[in-house]
Amino acid sequence: MITSPPRSSPRRPDASPYLDLTRAEWSALREKTPLPLTAEELEQLRGLGDVIDLDEVRDVYLPLSRLLNLYVQATSGLRGALNTFLGDGGDGHGSQRGTPFVIGVAGSVAVGKSTVARLLQALLARWPEHPRVELLTTDGFLYPMEELKRRGLTGRKGFPESYDRRALTRFVADIKAGKDEVTAPVYSHLIYDIVPGERLTIRRPDILIVEGLNVLQPALPGKDGRTRVGLADYFDFSVYVDARAEDIESWYLGRFRKLRATAFQDPSSYFRKYTQVSEEEALEYARTMWRTINKPNLLENVAPTRGRATLVVRKGPDHKVQRLSLRKL
Repeated sequence: MITSPPRSSPRRPDASPYLDLTRAEWSALREKTPLPLTAEELEQLRGLGDVIDLDEVRDVYLPLSRLLNLYVQATSGLRGALNTFLGDGGDGHGSQRGTPFVIGVAGSVAVGKSTVARLLQALLARWPEHPRVELLTTDGFLYPMEELKRRGLTGRKGFPESYDRRALTRFVADIKAGKDEVTAPVYSHLIYDIVPGERLTIRRPDILIVEGLNVLQPALPGKDGRTRVGLADYFDFSVYVDARAEDIESWYLGRFRKLRATAFQDPSSYFRKYTQVSEEEALEYARTMWRTINKPNLLENVAPTRGRATLVVRKGPDHKVQRLSLRKL
């Protein structure tokens, strides 16, 4: 008798590498962690169009700062175990000096990842164990506009190939190696380009937060076929800020509208030309940018890295965090 092949059974919930939590379940994990920010301080940290409030900080980001503090302490303990193992038996290894704890923050354009990164910087710096918390945005490692033009990449700004990935990885590797001082280029959203001659200097932080679209991208193989070390290989913890593409598009257009009424008015702004046409013409440009650059980049490059994150923070249409997924150990 010929029998049909057995149907594949659905994956068991416990087979997932993540522990899924509702906002209420996650909020309860903050325990007695105090809220160190005022409404005025939060206003300074909030990105344009982001509706985050103190309740969101209390429910979502205080528990995260507590978890990260525990991770930092656990890493220190693990380093002690490693030093015990290595010892100093005349083999030249000796004790390993502590290096900065590195956190990656990834997600789409307009999803609010910059606000998350700034919030984490402010909250983590309040913990006495690690007062020196630095923030690096990967925009500084975009190729200058002239170089993008030379490479034919002006229509793919923000895609992985538009960054000097080798320089970015080297920067974080130097930080992780404990170098006393490391510098990075500076990007200006006003002029939409790298600022000539300006550098960001970071000196041995306790924690470094690296925020950008593609920070969780795996390393590309070398020309010889060998696997390289990627940026994310230096992360001790990573956060992916997630939302439906339709919601992100709405936030992107809303932010563009607000920028048109504010920052774009600056005579030095690269986007000033969009203040001198009708709002509908300007918004049609923004929709085209979303359809041809930002959405394809999200779907092809950014969203596929979500599964590499330690924590996935999922937002609803109102920009509020609804659920969180924490990678199991």
